[in-house]
Amino acid sequence: MLAIIILLPLLFGTGLVSCLSHAPRRLNMLAAISISLSCFGLLLSQSNSVFHGATLLQTWAWLPEIGINFSFRLDALGLLFGLLISGIGTLIFIYAYYYLGEKNSLSKLYGLLMLFMAAMLGISLSNNLIILLVFWELTSISSFLLVAYWHRYDAAQRGSRMALIITGMGGLAMLGGFMLLGQMAGSFQLDQILALGSSLQTQPLFVPALLLILLGAFTKSAQFPFHFWLPNAMAAPTPVSAYLHSATMVKAGIFLVARLLPIFVGFSLFHNLVTLVGLTTFALGAFFAIFKEDLKGLLAYSTISHLGLIMCLLGLGSPLAVAAAIFHILNHATFKAALFMIAGIIDHETGTRSLKKLQGIWYLLPFTGTLTMITASAMAGVPFTNGFLSKEMFFTELVQHLSGFSLILGVAVATLAGIFAVAYSFRLVHGVFFDGEIGEQIPNPHAHEPKLGMRSPIILLASLCILVGIFPAFFAETLVNQVTRASLQLNEFHGAHLAIWHGVNLPLLMSMVALVGGSVFYLRLSRGALIRHIDIEDYLRKLQGKLIFEYLMQQIVYLGRAVKLKTETGKLQHYLFWIISFSIVMLLIPLCSQPLRTGTHLLTQAPWIAIMLWLLLFSACWMMLWFHHERIKAVLISGAVGLVVTLVFVALSAPDLALTQITVDVVTTVLLLMSLSLLPQLTPYESTQTQRWRDAILAIVAGGGVGWISWLILTRDHDSISWFFVQQSLPLGGGSNIVNVILVDFRGFDTFGEITVLGIAALGTLSLMDGMRTHGTTITQGLSYRFNPSPLLVRTTASWVLPIALVVSLYIFMRGHNLPGGGFIAGLITAMALIIQYIALGQDYAEQLLKAKSGRLYEIWIGTGLSIAGITGVLAWLWSHPFLTSAHVYVYLPILGKLHLASAALFDLGVYLTVVGATMLMISVLGDSRHTNISGPIPKE
Repeated sequence: MLAIIILLPLLFGTGLVSCLSHAPRRLNMLAAISISLSCFGLLLSQSNSVFHGATLLQTWAWLPEIGINFSFRLDALGLLFGLLISGIGTLIFIYAYYYLGEKNSLSKLYGLLMLFMAAMLGISLSNNLIILLVFWELTSISSFLLVAYWHRYDAAQRGSRMALIITGMGGLAMLGGFMLLGQMAGSFQLDQILALGSSLQTQPLFVPALLLILLGAFTKSAQFPFHFWLPNAMAAPTPVSAYLHSATMVKAGIFLVARLLPIFVGFSLFHNLVTLVGLTTFALGAFFAIFKEDLKGLLAYSTISHLGLIMCLLGLGSPLAVAAAIFHILNHATFKAALFMIAGIIDHETGTRSLKKLQGIWYLLPFTGTLTMITASAMAGVPFTNGFLSKEMFFTELVQHLSGFSLILGVAVATLAGIFAVAYSFRLVHGVFFDGEIGEQIPNPHAHEPKLGMRSPIILLASLCILVGIFPAFFAETLVNQVTRASLQLNEFHGAHLAIWHGVNLPLLMSMVALVGGSVFYLRLSRGALIRHIDIEDYLRKLQGKLIFEYLMQQIVYLGRAVKLKTETGKLQHYLFWIISFSIVMLLIPLCSQPLRTGTHLLTQAPWIAIMLWLLLFSACWMMLWFHHERIKAVLISGAVGLVVTLVFVALSAPDLALTQITVDVVTTVLLLMSLSLLPQLTPYESTQTQRWRDAILAIVAGGGVGWISWLILTRDHDSISWFFVQQSLPLGGGSNIVNVILVDFRGFDTFGEITVLGIAALGTLSLMDGMRTHGTTITQGLSYRFNPSPLLVRTTASWVLPIALVVSLYIFMRGHNLPGGGFIAGLITAMALIIQYIALGQDYAEQLLKAKSGRLYEIWIGTGLSIAGITGVLAWLWSHPFLTSAHVYVYLPILGKLHLASAALFDLGVYLTVVGATMLMISVLGDSRHTNISGPIPKE
């Protein structure tokens, strides 16, 4: 059920909405709402058991050997965030229908919002750190696409890039923290990690893990000094801003800290760092919000401030502080989503969001103004609103946990931040709806209230602000207590008693000072329209986070260009020098502390065949050095080296490797010869005498070093893993050919990755050659290659070769699981047979017979092969086994008798099709003269 909640918006939601791109807009809205409400309903159906202490767990094995499983959990904390994500999302979908104009793609926005919803639900419900990280990065990618929805605007492009870079860097840091945490705990499963509690704090890796994880949380939740990306993401459509700021992306960092509280609480560095960062963010965000000209910019900085408040409470770490944080998460989601939607209405109706232009629009939008008063009061912490209660709890916990000078400083900063919060809330109401008559600068002075459908989500949220503020115990107390219990892994917790009145105390005094001080502060600033002429960014100058970030990015670009100019010379010799030199240095670092002496193994006499092969290999390598400037000879000599290696495999009783080597050698030689037909026949002499000596010394050091390491390994005893495969190949993999069983079973995931890379390489070749054809290229010394029809004798012989080769391929394929062979070798044999047809019949006629014009057939083969291999792996999940787990069975058939069937054969079929498709696609593209634009004289032989 938990996986369905994530998959609904991830697959069904994005796919359905995308399919409805040309459907009526109302149908798009209904589809999106139905999906989000389905998620909300599924979560709500589990609320009774979860809020009574139950935790739902669901796990599917994926890569259990390295601790990565599709594992999900639903406790009170995950349920709260899931309900917020899907519930607020439903309201946003309704609002977006009315907000977005006819010229903008509603289905595109819904599809991206669905993707984002799925990512946030994945974070909330994940029970595995690595899976959580995947969804975490998916939020960064989807938010990047959402912020850049209006991609034609420079502000959207800059804001989306900034958000992606900052949150992406935090995600990389968090990955390191998760790795360390998993290493300490011995598992990536959250339930197992949280069960260890504070015992992890004694381990030496705990501090770096804590700092890296907090870095990821701070960047995602826009904590100081990473706060600047959030206001710059305001180029997104207002429904996106409302969703990201109220219930989703910026709350992800908050959720992560709350989720990991059981292992963080009690560690002084955590409490001090998170409390300090949160309190600083609370104050700075509130201060900057007062002076923002853009309405959404003001709300963005207020979001930063409230996120700092929540983070500070989590840093305090006590049960009541966590309860206050949970309560404010709920309250912030209600009033901030409503305020952003109100900002969208104002922009939608008046045509501007500028606070310098907006004034006196109460007469145009009285109902919207009333909703603004209610929700802005909740944001300011005015009594009888939900924001007042959670801010009171914040002040209370701050006073109780601090002492001495830190108490004085904390109370002063928190009260000052409260004053700023009241001031920017006051400005939001007074500066927009009152503060004089309607200004002439408003683009649309005849604005009117929007449709009821656009206002209905705001009405619901504003009503909650009042109802929770007046009846907190009825609406929120049980929820807050249960989520607090789940966050801190407590057996029971009923300590948070939500009430309007707690008596006369210091927190109440702080609230009153904030309300009165904030009102007076704003009124003094607004006198003579002073606040409209203050630009805080002018005072900060180069200290703005955005400018610092852009300066650092610029310096990185300059550094990258400088490195590129020094290293990207276009000379292969230069690149190889640095690669080999770096490899030597990296190998010397661990080897310096090792005894590099010959081992104790007795030496055996080399047989004459080994000596002959060694001399042949030495001669081929020497000839390569001598003739490497003549490209055709170099390719043929490299083929000879491959042939010697094949003979070595035969001598060492490795027939599978020998078959693979010889087939790969033949195909790559053909590919290289065809590629070289587009290049000059001679490589220019670019080395000086000094460079030749340098390269010779480097080659001797590298080759001698590798030889010496090989010698050291061969003369020493070592534990080999080969005996495991020898013993388990038949009982576990169902095959006696150990090499093939390793490829399609034990290391099937690696093989799947390799054939994927092979397919990508073939498609890359097609793209490159298409680019040469489209844009044109000047090759003045190359020879255009083309398969032309051969003489009759060759064509007749080739007609016999193809069926025989296909029979041999089938034989090699079928025997591969128990005898030397397999899909890879069979694919290369088939490819060689088809190449012979190209040579004999000519490419045009051969492709006409195969119906493979322009390589389209080969692309289908690649896709089919990868699909078969992937589906074979996925089918294992139906039997609750890890991805690509193979199965085998013996069946008895009449006449044929006992047959051994293995699912690995299907995977091998995917390998076969991919290899044939990729090889032939590259051959076809390289042999097609239409993909080249040859100009200039063709050199004579």
